[in-house]
Amino acid sequence: MPKREKKKKEKELARVSRYYIIKEDRVERRLPFCERCGPGYFMADHGDRYACGQCGFTRYKRGKG
Repeated sequence: MPKREKKKKEKELARVSRYYIIKEDRVERRLPFCERCGPGYFMADHGDRYACGQCGFTRYKRGKG
């Protein structure tokens, strides 16, 4: 039986467009910085909360109503 070739996943490079929105002459952050770690450490968006991958700090989003 012939061996199947494994599918290679393409690595997605960290792009500036993931973290910033460029509007006219201004640059805005898409995600907040971590309150504990400080500037430079973005928090991940998990739908109902933001979480820091460095220290584990979690900030919940406010619910509607």
